[in-house]
Amino acid sequence: MKYFLLSILFLLAFTTSAQVNTVSQKVSGTIVNDNSLLPIPNANIININKVKGVTTNTSGYFEMEVSVSDTLHISILGYRSLRVRVTNDWIKNGTAKILMTEKAIALEEVIVRKYDLTGYLEVDSKLIPEKENYRYSISGLPQAYEAGESSPNAFSRVLGSIFNPADMLYNFFGNKPKELKKLKAMKKDDTVRNLLESKFDRETIAVLLGVDKKDIAEILQRCNYSESFIQTANDLQIMDAISSCYEEYKVLSKKHEKYIKE
Repeated sequence: MKYFLLSILFLLAFTTSAQVNTVSQKVSGTIVNDNSLLPIPNANIININKVKGVTTNTSGYFEMEVSVSDTLHISILGYRSLRVRVTNDWIKNGTAKILMTEKAIALEEVIVRKYDLTGYLEVDSKLIPEKENYRYSISGLPQAYEAGESSPNAFSRVLGSIFNPADMLYNFFGNKPKELKKLKAMKKDDTVRNLLESKFDRETIAVLLGVDKKDIAEILQRCNYSESFIQTANDLQIMDAISSCYEEYKVLSKKHEKYIKE
């Protein structure tokens, strides 16, 4: 009986602790320059766990809903990005001061001469290479999308990953279901969408999906997006592209599973 009561008490304590860690609470903070200690306005703070975002005001101040152990990704152009873990002390105190370090960027004079244009339309039109980026759609998906220079391969590469367990797409989409669910959450949060629309460095997407930035390019290549799209698209377009490829993968995967059962 004694051991039974101890077990019940232990279980209650564990349950209470778990509930405290998952309950959302509001914290605040002020982001400042670590050298001048001046506030940094318009810094982006994204809760990686909840995929919610806010920006600092003119005083560098922000508030957001968090739970213990959530990770906040803080970024702004010209500064090194930070990842800050929400602790019990922060929640208890309610506020915190966060220091950000400026990036040391040396700019050199750059002369851009991509095509050496002459100014004559008839001549210049022949100097600029033509690129065709096909769009295609598949039964079960509501939208078509840019798919690189060979439309038929776009379908076959995703299909091939389902039949080949060693394929990079198979491993990525199959092993990160929780992270990929964040893609839908990203689209719903205006702060996250606005941040992604203004960025081209793939950093935020990599953090939210838990991958290296180089993996993002490989994923899009295997989904047959063109090199020009991968290099020039903003982060919001890249997110939509990965989301479209993942939705296609899910449709084909379900059809494959159904075929095997039959």
